[in-house]
Amino acid sequence: MRVYFIFDIKKEYINLYKGNERVLYNILKQIYYLEKEEVEYGYHLFKQLINPIDKAKIDRYLFLKLHQDIPYSKRKDTHYYNNLYKDEVSRLIVKKSYIKIEAEQLSSSFFHYLNQLDKRLFVCEFKYQDYFFLQEFEEKETI
Repeated sequence: MRVYFIFDIKKEYINLYKGNERVLYNILKQIYYLEKEEVEYGYHLFKQLINPIDKAKIDRYLFLKLHQDIPYSKRKDTHYYNNLYKDEVSRLIVKKSYIKIEAEQLSSSFFHYLNQLDKRLFVCEFKYQDYFFLQEFEEKETI
């Protein structure tokens, strides 16, 4: 299972790390794996890098966009996409500082919809050390 964390990176950091995404990924990875004693430092660093996420806006957008699709459902705060034809099972949860996608496969249909909503989203998969800007991922998928 792949667990993707998606962050809304501030514009100045996008310009700084465009073409050098590995550095941005390493910063977020270090924050993710911080010891308890260093959480306050990590919190301040994290707040400098990311914009808060409008949870209500994203939840509403996804529900309105997908509620008539057969593979989509929503229960409480979790969005589900279960498309048996594409062998896809994905769960998405929106938090105030990140979006979390749990996927049984390498990609998720949620990527496409999130990219339509915001072009600044940066995706990290810490276990398999995968990272990318969602916009660039979408451009590669359409080629």
